[in-house]
Amino acid sequence: MDAIALLIAATMNAGTVLAIAALGLLVNERAGVVNLGAEGMMLVAAIAGFATAVHTGSDALAFAAGAGAGAVLALAFGVLVIWLNTNQYATGLALSLFGAGFSAFVGIGYTQEKLSERPRFEIPGLADVPFVGPALFKHHPMVYLAILLAVGLAWFLYRSRAGLVLRAVGESPESAHALGYPVRRIRLLAVTVGGALCGVAGAYISVVYTPLWVEGMIAGKGWIALALTTFATWRPARVLLGAYLFGGVTMLQFHLQGQGVQIASQFLTMLPYLATIVVLVLISRNPTWIRVNMPASLGKPFYPGS
Repeated sequence: MDAIALLIAATMNAGTVLAIAALGLLVNERAGVVNLGAEGMMLVAAIAGFATAVHTGSDALAFAAGAGAGAVLALAFGVLVIWLNTNQYATGLALSLFGAGFSAFVGIGYTQEKLSERPRFEIPGLADVPFVGPALFKHHPMVYLAILLAVGLAWFLYRSRAGLVLRAVGESPESAHALGYPVRRIRLLAVTVGGALCGVAGAYISVVYTPLWVEGMIAGKGWIALALTTFATWRPARVLLGAYLFGGVTMLQFHLQGQGVQIASQFLTMLPYLATIVVLVLISRNPTWIRVNMPASLGKPFYPGS
């Protein structure tokens, strides 16, 4: 039972990274913009957060630095694709490559750095409950904030006027423009907010999840987060469930190795990516379902007055 509780705890920890990043990308895509640069933004945010934590010792400032780094890169991406009408896919890939190279260069001096001893978090009373306590109530506050973020985003998208406007911009930017809404500014704001959330996810990895800096440490999580938005059919609650599913698959490899299961480590390492491909293939079998849920203008540029 203790091993299962630890697996559940590790699943929530790993799923938090994917959930925060995927929710940020969902905001982008609800506004009609596809940002393939999540991996690069998360890498730059990871080194920004880690460096800030090293020099200040403050996790809060580290998360703020990560969010700021992600927001700045997303803002640059947004200006290019929204105002200059560059191709969203090519620009996103360029951002991902830039983030990988830039973070590696900036992080050279931090590869040997170590953070101070990490604080331990637990919810008093609930943390002492057998099985449930270690599994659910001994996590970093960011784990619970990710759950609240999913709930809050669902309310924003489906219960608020601002969320309705955001979805309208993603569904039919021409109609939203005709009604007087500043489509480009709304898209830019959505892209920036999405980048900030990806930045928080990147900082979480280097400050909490694995408190160190290693070149390329995001290890494909940005791409998995991107796939999660399609897996969840652009709904926040499903993003959260999908994040925990993929987080569980990621942690399962370590659990099986710890139990002495004789499976090639290379096969276990590829499990999260194999699961991503399988899920996307299964979802793609019903293209009508995808079209019904996908924002109609996703990936398409908007030309005012056209």
